[in-house]
Amino acid sequence: MKKIFLLFGLILAVIVSSTDFTMAQRRKMSSQAKGALIGGAGGAIAGGLIGHGVKGALIGGAIGAGGGYVVGNEHRRNKAKRRAYYRSQNRSARYYSRRRHN
Repeated sequence: MKKIFLLFGLILAVIVSSTDFTMAQRRKMSSQAKGALIGGAGGAIAGGLIGHGVKGALIGGAIGAGGGYVVGNEHRRNKAKRRAYYRSQNRSARYYSRRRHN
């Protein structure tokens, strides 16, 4: 019973200490981080099922996180290229507001 309370207290302490109570700044997760997170989770699951339990899950998670980071980085670079191309094509276009300036 003492172990259960100790474990519950430890989990609660980690959750409370990891939450951010300030609402001043919210940052979006980068494409690289999203790719690494998704790839790591998928790799860990696949490695655990295919490999030898925990060892396979750790190896699969590491390889999946690395691959996911690379995929996320390429996604970010392609998005930046598309944005730069769009801006270069529409540079001559003028945008006016509905309000008239006299």
